[in-house]
Amino acid sequence: MSCVTEPAKTAVALARVLLVDDEPASRLALQAILRAGGYEVDAAASAAEAVRKLNEGEYELVLTDLRMESPEAGLRVLAHARIVDYKPATALITTYQDGKVPQTSAGADQPLLIAPEDLPELLTKVADLIGERVTRRVARALRRTG
Repeated sequence: MSCVTEPAKTAVALARVLLVDDEPASRLALQAILRAGGYEVDAAASAAEAVRKLNEGEYELVLTDLRMESPEAGLRVLAHARIVDYKPATALITTYQDGKVPQTSAGADQPLLIAPEDLPELLTKVADLIGERVTRRVARALRRTG
C-alpha cells in the first residue's frame, strides 16, 4: 500500500492595508495594485467608514486620500489611526501636484505623501512603511522584556 502525502500548506499572513479614497476609480485601481503587490487590502470610501474599519480590524498600514467629504478628512483618518492600540503605519496618497498638506497639531508627525503615479515607488514606500512599523514593534517588545 502506497502512502501519498500532500505537501504541507503554509499559511502566509499578508500585511493588511486600509485604503481610504472617495473616488471609486482611484480606490479600485490602487486596491488592485496593492493586491498585486502581495497585500491584503480593505477599502473605505469615507473617513467615517475608515474609522469604523480601524476600530474593527487591525492594519499594518493606513493609506488615505487627503480631500474626501471634507478638505481635511484624510487627516482625521490619520489622527484616529495614531490613537488605536495597534499603531499602524500611516501615509497620505495624493494626486495634488502642489504637495501642500495642512499643518497638523503642534508636535505631531507630518504625514508622508505618496504620489500613486510611480507604481514601483508606491510599492517600495508601502513596503518600507510596513517594515518600519515591524521594526518599531519589535524594539518596543524587546524593551518590555529587557
